[in-house]
Amino acid sequence: MNGNDWLADRFAEHRPHLRSVAYRMLGSLSEADDALQDAWLRASRADTSEVQNLAGWLTTVVARVCLNMLRSREHRREEPLDVQGAEPVPDSASVAGPEQEAVMADSVGVALLVVLDTLTPAERLAFVLHDMFAVPFEQIAAMLDRSTDATRQLASRARRRVRGAPAPGADLDRQRRIVEAFLAATRSGDFEGLVTLLHPDVVLRADKAVIPTPEPVTVSGAEPVARGAMAAVQRARFTGTALIDGAVGLAMAPGGRLRVVLAFTIVDGLITAIDVIAEPDRLDRVDLGVLD
Repeated sequence: MNGNDWLADRFAEHRPHLRSVAYRMLGSLSEADDALQDAWLRASRADTSEVQNLAGWLTTVVARVCLNMLRSREHRREEPLDVQGAEPVPDSASVAGPEQEAVMADSVGVALLVVLDTLTPAERLAFVLHDMFAVPFEQIAAMLDRSTDATRQLASRARRRVRGAPAPGADLDRQRRIVEAFLAATRSGDFEGLVTLLHPDVVLRADKAVIPTPEPVTVSGAEPVARGAMAAVQRARFTGTALIDGAVGLAMAPGGRLRVVLAFTIVDGLITAIDVIAEPDRLDRVDLGVLD
């Protein structure tokens, strides 16, 4: 086995980890696969004879590629393309598709992907590498060409953005149990279970961007609301719990870009109101954070 074959085998061995790094950095499996292709080309041309920690070195290579892609994206002000990238090491099981993208989004957290997308490239790199993959700040600082202290500040600023701020007096544990039960019931088609979570006089309000009508739509009553909610959530692959304006709600974010939020009003253990928000200017005003 020559040196390049050995490196290809090691790259394939570390590929799941490297893909996880790239996905969290970029928020798109197709772009993550593009990043791995570029990283493999760079790695295959480099002299690795003096590399002692190959996994760490490959992580650095992938992170640098992702940082360049984020900066380019920010410069272009474009949304990430949803096209399939080529594989650095042939592996038909790893091709990015809608189902795999949805599974990956669920594993990372839809809300986290949305909040990460609001960070600067440097903040995102510092937070993802340090808080998610335990890369030392000294190593991250070298990638960003900043001091270690400045890199710590970047990660700290990103961390505050990610966590959000709960509403005063909010019982987040109770809210989370109810919202997660709501999501589970809608996904599984448990209509009766969903109805039990709703107040008999529950009201669902959806703005004009949710349903193409001249005026916002209002639906009242547990069963009509349950039918509408079930149809909407079952069509959405990328849905997860989030902290929305300080309370527990749901975010729908295909490709890591926020498209719809469901804000809940919960009284005495029952959902009394659901506000479905999709108008871009309203979404821009939503304070979204990640639940622990």
